[in-house]
Amino acid sequence: MNETLDTLGRTIAAALPNAVAGYSVDFHELNVTANAADIVAVMRFLRDDPRCQFCCIIDITAVDWPSRERRFDVVYHLLSPQHNSRIRVKAETDETTPVPSIIDVYAGADWYEREMFDLYGIVFTGHPDMRRILTDYGFEGHPLRKDFPLTGFVEVRYDDELKRVVYEPVRLTQEFRNFDFLSPWEGTDYVLPGDEKASKPGGGQGA
Repeated sequence: MNETLDTLGRTIAAALPNAVAGYSVDFHELNVTANAADIVAVMRFLRDDPRCQFCCIIDITAVDWPSRERRFDVVYHLLSPQHNSRIRVKAETDETTPVPSIIDVYAGADWYEREMFDLYGIVFTGHPDMRRILTDYGFEGHPLRKDFPLTGFVEVRYDDELKRVVYEPVRLTQEFRNFDFLSPWEGTDYVLPGDEKASKPGGGQGA
């Protein structure tokens, strides 16, 4: 299996020397690293070349690496029913550099690319309908970025007086509590329920 995948990886890298930066076979899976600007050419080759025939797009997702200059990996998963094989293609981009849409090669990429825009803020040029798809109208930020706050920025509620949905800045209704994380065996600065008996005269067993 690994020999077949390695041969396919060398074939792809040799056919697209300027578009493919490298490949690897990890855990019996073929991974190809492509230049984001050339992703359309890479996808068209993977779909049309008889040695590949990856005609099915399974998924497009992303990975956020905040400390990296090009913080996002856009990750494509393809399937070749003809050869019974799969491939993973990765392309790096940053917060401001758009990635060409592959919708002309795989029509099924439509909603996947919109999801990446919504959740990560990655823009795909050439997409016919680049707008949010999972978050609500008026949502701020991109919730799958690792620097996105867990509470979010905006909360949604239905206002009975206004008779409509309203958006407000997030308010924490309960203050955060302090925990000492000490077990009863390590000793605490407070009296546990029931222990107050032990401090009373005559307290203890048989009292």
